[in-house]
Amino acid sequence: MADWKSTFDELVAVRGPALRGYAYLLTGDAASAADLVQEALLRVFGRLRVGRDIEQLEGYLRRAILNLYVDDRRRAKRWRETRHLLVEPDPQGEDLATTYAVRQALSDLSPKQRACVVLRYYEDLTVPEIADQLGCAEGTVKRHLADARSRLAAQLGVTEESVQ
Repeated sequence: MADWKSTFDELVAVRGPALRGYAYLLTGDAASAADLVQEALLRVFGRLRVGRDIEQLEGYLRRAILNLYVDDRRRAKRWRETRHLLVEPDPQGEDLATTYAVRQALSDLSPKQRACVVLRYYEDLTVPEIADQLGCAEGTVKRHLADARSRLAAQLGVTEESVQ
């Protein structure tokens, strides 16, 4: 167990700045670069068989950093291309006051209520599917949705029928 730790410590001490520099060149942001290096370290050292050769490990880390960066960019690009399918933009522009009020009202819900609302109205899942996702009874989901609708209606000043 101490074998990998000493190798890890040596690698981070000797090659850490170079790895962060490499990640910085990819991301252009110091915080993102640090996150990228940390995630790569987790992936490489998360495996049971880690060698002791620093140069070989650095190669693995550089490859992991590159793969993580490319995957993240690909995921971000795909999200930008498909985001419009999930939410229709407001033709007059976003009403920031309404957006803030809805976000504030959602944050005041309990975690289970908020999860039920998101799964029901954003993910468009049925009550049985929500119950399966949350590992609870359908009646519990219905109770959370009813309570959430009541709270949202009261906080947003709308009738409960328009919240459904």
